[in-house]
Amino acid sequence: MAKRRRRSRIPGEPVDVQVESLSHEGRGIAHIAGKTVFVHGGLPGEAVRMRYTKCHRRFDEGRVEAVLAPAPERVEPRCPHFGVCGGCSLQHMPPEQQIRFKQGVLLEQLAHIGGVTPETVLDPITGPIWGYRRKARLAVKDVPAKGRVLVGFREKHSPYVADMTECHVLDPRVADRLTDLSALVAGLSCRGRLPQIEVAIGDDTVALVFRNLHPFTGADYRRLAAFGEQHGLAIYEQPGNEDTVTPVWPGAPRLAYRPAPGEPVIEFQPTDFTQVNRGINTAMVERVLEYLQPQPADRVLELFCGLGNFSLPLARRAGEVVGVEGDERLVRRAQENAARNGIANARFYAADLAADTDTPAWLDRPVDKILLDPPRSGAAAVIARVGGLAARTVLYISCNPATLARDAGALVHEHGYRLERAGVMDMFPHTAHVESLALFRHGG
Repeated sequence: MAKRRRRSRIPGEPVDVQVESLSHEGRGIAHIAGKTVFVHGGLPGEAVRMRYTKCHRRFDEGRVEAVLAPAPERVEPRCPHFGVCGGCSLQHMPPEQQIRFKQGVLLEQLAHIGGVTPETVLDPITGPIWGYRRKARLAVKDVPAKGRVLVGFREKHSPYVADMTECHVLDPRVADRLTDLSALVAGLSCRGRLPQIEVAIGDDTVALVFRNLHPFTGADYRRLAAFGEQHGLAIYEQPGNEDTVTPVWPGAPRLAYRPAPGEPVIEFQPTDFTQVNRGINTAMVERVLEYLQPQPADRVLELFCGLGNFSLPLARRAGEVVGVEGDERLVRRAQENAARNGIANARFYAADLAADTDTPAWLDRPVDKILLDPPRSGAAAVIARVGGLAARTVLYISCNPATLARDAGALVHEHGYRLERAGVMDMFPHTAHVESLALFRHGG
């Protein structure tokens, strides 16, 4: 019989501690009787009163209940729900310090995990810090004890939905409607069977996808359509998987955006992956074009290409672009967007990039430049293949500095690349999320 793990008892009384530093997740680090404690809401140098939230064998966790001696840089969080809502973790830190913290995380991970240091550290790419979020999944919960339906992000490290009336990072066209959405769901027949509202915003259209686990009635549809018309929102339902997403109002909404001024228009469906922060995405696309410098003679390979956010702008300048993506729906969308924009020199393939294929169809000829934009797990499954191609330039867009560092180490130490430059992009202000890019050159 397996031994039952003993759960440490959580102390009931708060304790006073001195915060020494910050973890990579933006939590304060303190020590009590030699044991590490991660303190949510604490800044280095502060004396705080902390209440334990979790106890583990090797470390404990807690949250700040009172700041006894604040750090000079501490600021008052703008949102009244900060500390409870799990959407933000760094609002008590000035934006300029947040980005310095993220840059430090990136450089430390590159050195510690990958054993590499960039020749040049790029200035951070920053943008709007409020109302920037254009993609989100809002949790929904009917709470009879509160007498209303809660709509918002989940509480920090909790399955419960935060009791929110406002949000300062979500696009105002949705953030200003949280109370209205609560009332809307409360009036539906399936108010207890609607766990999520997905937000997707293009350049001109704001879409809300209602995840209904029980069929809507005719009255529900009329109420949803009236809400969408009143507030200028496109309303969808999703009774099953992503293939069941269907417009409720209007009949054929159009979601689209330009990755950067003058670039091709990219149409998408509301559950497709698109970048959260429009301003940072624009800067990121412009940086990709600047660093890869696609020329008419270049053949560019993009792995994890999604629906063509980078591929289509690159194709307008390169001789040929080959995009590879594991999600067949996104590949179809990329192909449709290429055709819609009259781009004939971009080819897209649906392929499992982790599969060990000797001669994949998408690699029938050499490539000059490579763009990687993998998920949080990184590109370990393709790094050996990328290294073997010996392309002159590899540009890596990352949403996880730890996996970027791992893959950078392989490119540099095993495949003859040098890390020419690296830096962070503030895709998610007020969170500890670190988005970054790294540019590699082959040989000396």
